[in-house]
Amino acid sequence: MRKALRGVLSLAVLIGTVSATGASAGAATAAEPTAKQSSGSTSSSESSSEDIKDRILAIPGMSLIQEKPYPGYRYFVLNYTQPIDHKRPSKGTFQQRITLLHKDTSRPTVFFTSGYNVSTNPSRSEPTQIIDGNQVSLEYRYFTPSRPAPADWSKLDIWQAASDQHRVFTALKKIYSENWLTTGGSKGGMTATYFERFYPKDMDGVVAYVAPNDVVNKEDSAYDRFLARVGTKECRDRLSGVQREALVRREPLEKKYEAYAAESGYTFNTVGSLDKAYEAVVMDYVWAFWQYSMLADCEAIPADAAKATDQEIWDSIDGIAGFSAYADQGLGTYTPYYYQAGTQLGSPDIKQPWLGGLSRYGYQPPRTFVPRDIPMKFQPSAMRDIDSWVRNNARHMLYVYGENDPWGAEPFRLGRGARDSYVYTVPGGNHGSKVAGLVADEKANATAAILRWAGVAPAAVEADPAKAKPLAKFDARLDKRDVELERDQGTLRP
Repeated sequence: MRKALRGVLSLAVLIGTVSATGASAGAATAAEPTAKQSSGSTSSSESSSEDIKDRILAIPGMSLIQEKPYPGYRYFVLNYTQPIDHKRPSKGTFQQRITLLHKDTSRPTVFFTSGYNVSTNPSRSEPTQIIDGNQVSLEYRYFTPSRPAPADWSKLDIWQAASDQHRVFTALKKIYSENWLTTGGSKGGMTATYFERFYPKDMDGVVAYVAPNDVVNKEDSAYDRFLARVGTKECRDRLSGVQREALVRREPLEKKYEAYAAESGYTFNTVGSLDKAYEAVVMDYVWAFWQYSMLADCEAIPADAAKATDQEIWDSIDGIAGFSAYADQGLGTYTPYYYQAGTQLGSPDIKQPWLGGLSRYGYQPPRTFVPRDIPMKFQPSAMRDIDSWVRNNARHMLYVYGENDPWGAEPFRLGRGARDSYVYTVPGGNHGSKVAGLVADEKANATAAILRWAGVAPAAVEADPAKAKPLAKFDARLDKRDVELERDQGTLRP
């Protein structure tokens, strides 16, 4: 992996040609009439000269899919021409979706990625609200429609994805010249970290939420220790009881699953059989509860699973783990994630000893969930490199975890080489943990750091971090935090 792009000249020529010839069939240069906002959404320089949309579309390779109105902002859904291989940019391009929530070029900008698909509805990440800035959101390469055709899966790796971000940042920095932060939750937090590792001079700060750090893929005992003590014994017993019953009653519940699959049109070619898909869902059940639920939600779990009806067991497993998850129709969207988990990111392999000998397949590896015509080979050095870099080189990096989130069992840690960087944990928090959920002093310190890195910390906050608070008011539509989770119930994905 290299930190510098090669072939810049040939790439510029190539992208200019693609843009001029309209090679992207999915990108319309004027899909809808624009809806300009009048509530302070443009700076004085913008209003007196070139419109912000014109400036954005003047970037070579940038095209407009749609503009959507939102009070106080301009919101654009865009396509950007990217090289399939940043090391050999002459070997072809693809269209990558971007959204841009524009407030003002005089404000700082947050670069958000979920690590999955991009939402095409306006939203703000927590750092964007805190700094009252612009937000650029990027769809991760190979998540459709941001996928080359045909797809060379060997070009789906963390360096190529970081290079996608670097090119977008480089293009937009000419317009948005104030400070930039990068952020994301879960796989998005991992993505933000990898971007910083490969392009440490781009961003002024990193805010990574609930980001797993599976340094040694074959050693996962941290997850087993976590699941043995998370929450309360009563809650753990309820969950393990339901999970056991789901395997004890495999025959009647699989008949129900077969009928459900037939009615829904589900197939199981990728995993190989309905039986393997059924068990994979059941094996996710305990993990998925702690990932997405709160301790108080345990009251809804049957207290005595042995006396529960088949329907009650089914409903509990389906409501938390989701029986559609490992059907071909549920897996297809997430093939890029499972590919990365099986080639670089790593994945948990937990024991769940309370199941005894009821499991036929154990925790199934990512290879199970990727079509067999896509080759995969694991690269154990990838995460070791990232972990070492963060420990020794972190600058202006903030990690937020949830106390009850199993993905936090293997977190990022800071070493002696880290500077102005922090790792905080939300008490009782799950996979949706945010700065807002931290204890008071950590919340204030984290908020002050974000403001400082963005270059917008008020003098009062510089003098006393305890006075730090978001600069923008909460907006119930823009600030829906579940937008960042990319939650598809129950599947074991960060």
